[in-house]
Amino acid sequence: MSVLVVGSVALDTITNPFGTIEEGLGGSAVYFSLAARAFTSVKLVAVVGTDFPEEHMQLLRDHGVDLDGLKVETGNTFRWTGEYSADLNMARTLDTQLNVFAHFKPVLPPSYRHVDSLFLANIDPHLQRDVLAQVDKPVFVGCDTMNFWIEQKREGVLEVLKLVDVLFINEDEARMLTGMKHLFDCAQAILALGPNTVAIKRGASGVALFQQDRVFVAPVYLPARAVDTTGAGDSFAGGFMGFVTKAQDHSWETLKRAAVMGTLLASLNIESFSIHRLHTLKQTEIMERWLEFQKMTEYKPEPAPF
Repeated sequence: MSVLVVGSVALDTITNPFGTIEEGLGGSAVYFSLAARAFTSVKLVAVVGTDFPEEHMQLLRDHGVDLDGLKVETGNTFRWTGEYSADLNMARTLDTQLNVFAHFKPVLPPSYRHVDSLFLANIDPHLQRDVLAQVDKPVFVGCDTMNFWIEQKREGVLEVLKLVDVLFINEDEARMLTGMKHLFDCAQAILALGPNTVAIKRGASGVALFQQDRVFVAPVYLPARAVDTTGAGDSFAGGFMGFVTKAQDHSWETLKRAAVMGTLLASLNIESFSIHRLHTLKQTEIMERWLEFQKMTEYKPEPAPF
């Protein structure tokens, strides 16, 4: 069992009310990989520059992430600098240096062309299509997108949606993509575009999972102490896709459990700057949080009041 992720590897400089971290390891593919590896093996496709620290390479290897698809090109690694609001809900980009990532063209090693699951992280939809053309019919495909691609390359986004099983998207992006206001209407409109499942990320309100005539809402793990929300969406996707890959089952019940697991991985990720919490995470901690979450959300309905 394995999941393939295609996305970014970056060096992030982040400032928020809890402090600052300079050039910490980040990027969508990194957060996804460190969350998903708790359940299954991970293959990573991305690009970094010759300045990328070897210690970061070794950290990923130590966690069992297959880096045969990580290309090192002459130049500097993608860098992002951002500042978060007091409640950590909004990030303001101060500087973006794409560097070698500006010319990223994913090429999959032969050993990557047959995988159980595929996650297309937030990259150009044309690159997402290129990746889909290189794999041998993965069993389960998830993808992410963002407002920039929806605005600038809408047709490309729509083409990708015809080819995936689940779309991960936040509330604002869902409204932008569909032109609708109510999340239920947004989800139904997205389902009509191709995916059979939509996971709408709602920040501190958790996640809403949709299929035709089905809705499941997973709340956040409230006891989590947020320190840095960078990578929360990608760690959610990693927990979700990793769980589904391990289960080898795509039933509605499994997807609901995957949504809960994704929220729990995200809640763990935000408890420290950068990837530090995911880096030290043990499976026993995930199980403890899973059991705590079950107790917190336990509800045994009494007979109907009317």
